[in-house]
Amino acid sequence: FGLVNLKLQAEAVLTKQTEIAVDNMIDNLLYANSKNLALFQEKIMDFVAENGGKILGNVSFSSVPSELMSDLLTAVTRGQKSSSTSEPGDDLMLMRVGELRKRLHDKGLCIDGSRETMIALLKRI
Repeated sequence: FGLVNLKLQAEAVLTKQTEIAVDNMIDNLLYANSKNLALFQEKIMDFVAENGGKILGNVSFSSVPSELMSDLLTAVTRGQKSSSTSEPGDDLMLMRVGELRKRLHDKGLCIDGSRETMIALLKRI
């Protein structure tokens, strides 16, 4: 019935309209993870990567699932690469959620899921 598209549209609105701050980022991150909202989660991870100094010592990550650390490292690495002169290339691991979804859509595959799921699907083909 098109529920995936509706979910993705709702996620895009949530991502655009939600202002991430130090005091709400953990709650938003846990929500994004629990609902499999990869785009919203990416926005939060970008915030963490850009605001590490404000977050350090002020936020506890004890409630954050350990599997999210890979996404955090991706955001930090992507930020470092964007400030360097290297080409973005075809590295699926550093690709933004929007680009992963576009590639999946172009191949007729499901575009809903976590970054890891999308990357795994693209690697299989």
